[in-house]
Amino acid sequence: MEKIVEYFDERGPQNTEATLEIARRRAKELGIRSILVATTKGNTGAQAAQIFKGFNLIVVTHSIGFNQPDFQELEEEQRKIITAQGGKILTCPHAFGGIGRAVRKKYGTFELDDIIANTLRIFGEGMKVCCEIVLMAADAGLIRTDEEVIAIGGTGRGADTAAVIKPANVQTFFDLRVKEILCKPRL
Repeated sequence: MEKIVEYFDERGPQNTEATLEIARRRAKELGIRSILVATTKGNTGAQAAQIFKGFNLIVVTHSIGFNQPDFQELEEEQRKIITAQGGKILTCPHAFGGIGRAVRKKYGTFELDDIIANTLRIFGEGMKVCCEIVLMAADAGLIRTDEEVIAIGGTGRGADTAAVIKPANVQTFFDLRVKEILCKPRL
C-alpha cells in the first residue's frame, strides 16, 4: 500500500484546518467513525465539531487543575459549540501524567509515564498527544479497542498531527498501534 503523508514546514495552529481535512478525508476512505481531537481552550474542538458532524467526535481537554487549582481551560462558549454539534467532551487526567507528574513535581524525579511521553515526542509533540488521548478515551469507554480511530493533536495550540490508531487501554498500552501517520510537522 502506498499512501501520502503530509508534512508541515512549521508546527502550530496554522495547520489546523489542513489537519482536520486530511483526517476527515482518510476517515471516510477507511470508514472510521470515531475521531479524537485534543483541545485546550476549545477552539480546535469547536472547529472539529463543524468538520466531523455525524462522526463519533470525542474532544479531549486538559484535566481540571492542570495549570491552576480548580480551573478548567475549556471555554464555556466552545463547550456549547462542541456539544451542540454532537461532540462528546472528555476531561480526565492525562494517561502519561496524573500521579507520575505529582511525583516528578514533588521529588524532582522522572516516572515511567514521563519516559514514555518523552519517547513518543521523538515523533513530535502531536504524536504523543494522539497516542495519549486514544488511551484516555478507551479507558473512559468512549471508543472500542477493536476499532481503528483517527486521533488529532498538536504542538501547543491548534492541530498539526493526525494518525490512524488501533486503541488500547492504559493497562494494555503496548497493544496500542499507530497504523498510519496522516500528517505531522517535519520539525
